[in-house]
Amino acid sequence: MKHIIILGDGMADKAIAKLGGKTPLQYAKTPYMDLLAKTGRTGRLVTVPEGYSPGSEVANTAILGYDLDKVYEGRGPLEAASIGYEMKADDLALRCNIISVRQDGTIKTHNGGNLTTSEAEPLIELLNEKLGNERVKWICGIQYRHLLIIKGGSKHIVCAPPHDHPNEAWRPLLVRPEEGWEDKREEGRLSAKETADLLNDLIVRSVDVLSQAPLNIERKKEEKDLANIIWPWSGGYRPAMQTLSEQFPEIKSGAVVSAVDLIRGIGHYAGLDIINVEGATGLWDTNYEGKTKAALENLKNKDFVFLHVEASDEAGHDGDVDLKVKTIENLDARMIGPIYEEVKTWSEPVCIAILPDHFTPVELRIHVGEPVPFIIWYPGIVPDEVERYDEISCVTGGYGLLRLRQFMEVLMQY
Repeated sequence: MKHIIILGDGMADKAIAKLGGKTPLQYAKTPYMDLLAKTGRTGRLVTVPEGYSPGSEVANTAILGYDLDKVYEGRGPLEAASIGYEMKADDLALRCNIISVRQDGTIKTHNGGNLTTSEAEPLIELLNEKLGNERVKWICGIQYRHLLIIKGGSKHIVCAPPHDHPNEAWRPLLVRPEEGWEDKREEGRLSAKETADLLNDLIVRSVDVLSQAPLNIERKKEEKDLANIIWPWSGGYRPAMQTLSEQFPEIKSGAVVSAVDLIRGIGHYAGLDIINVEGATGLWDTNYEGKTKAALENLKNKDFVFLHVEASDEAGHDGDVDLKVKTIENLDARMIGPIYEEVKTWSEPVCIAILPDHFTPVELRIHVGEPVPFIIWYPGIVPDEVERYDEISCVTGGYGLLRLRQFMEVLMQY
């Protein structure tokens, strides 16, 4: 049996008064998710191990069956793999957002005012020109999501994910060394305090550098959100991960379809083919049809496909309830529906799993690490009593509450 996981990033949410006390999943028109819930089996999954923050890098790695205590190195190394940067042994790789802060010093958006990749490229060039050196280098990623490499940096630092701190002052959120690591020094590396001091210096100096960028000069005239400060976070060293095939011999070959460097990086280390889709943006306007076509084409000649859609998460971080409902409906109508209608005609059966990686409630605008609802469907599966797919209905699902690796272990039984 072939397998496809369709993941709506941050799709799960809380009840919202504007939606009549329903969650976006409950409110949205999702005939295909509801059909698969009714004819398949459901449950909830703990995607965030105890002691970890509910980041997408944590949750998606756990969903794919990895032990975070053994493989976790942060977002930076994963995104380095996706971008094509081959990490050196002494590299510290950090995810580096370009964010938007107000004049009063509070964070307005984690995405630099919906920065596009073409807008970001000259900003990264400017940062390297003004602040880069033999130890410090930026590498351009996608939209507001970029990579910062610190040669000989220490990973034992505490960084604040910018999407978890909307409307908060940025200066109290600056990098600090992990407790107990302040002056410890791994061989060939800076101490944690030296690394934190270096990063904070770069953050502060980036304000002046980015203020000189033509993009921000023009945006200021137009009274638009500025992309006016860097924010490095989630750093780590080069990871050591088994491939999915080594973990689950049932998977002989696989692919990941995603616009997000983080997810593509997980796929790289998991041994999956990275599929590029023109027009895949990681936002609400992504190329749903193109990603669906790519997923189906790869599923025809591979055992496993991981299809990831970022749109709902971005809507949640923006606090846009109407957009979040729309992204869920788009996922249902433009991805899940066409995939189900196609694979149910195949001679070789296909198992479809649907889930988010974490909650991103629009009223909180941050990630929340509660158990997420999931569906597993394949031809002939004995259904449970659940008739709709949402956060509440799946509480009574036949799989009950699974934890971390158990999801893939159950999925690979079919």
